[in-house]
Amino acid sequence: MTLPDPGAWGAIIAIGAMALATYLCRISGVAMMGFIPLTPRVRRGLAALPGSIVVATVVPLIERLGMAAGLALLAAVGSMVLRRSELLALIVGMTVVSVARAFGL
Repeated sequence: MTLPDPGAWGAIIAIGAMALATYLCRISGVAMMGFIPLTPRVRRGLAALPGSIVVATVVPLIERLGMAAGLALLAAVGSMVLRRSELLALIVGMTVVSVARAFGL
């Protein structure tokens, strides 16, 4: 086994530090939730969390990418509601954004 060259140690340390920080962030949420009583209000908040994360991720993308992205999202959500297939929703969304871009949206 050969050691990495001296210039690579900084990158290796940075990757290790980022991995440790990621692990600590993930495990700290689990550890802290052990101290919070799961009341009905907390359960409702936790149930709403995935949707709010999706909205917080998608809305800036739609704002930046424009009308085509909005139409693709609506088509993908509609497909998901009707057929319950993630793969089909992905294909529908990509098709709609491609067609919208072809028409200049």
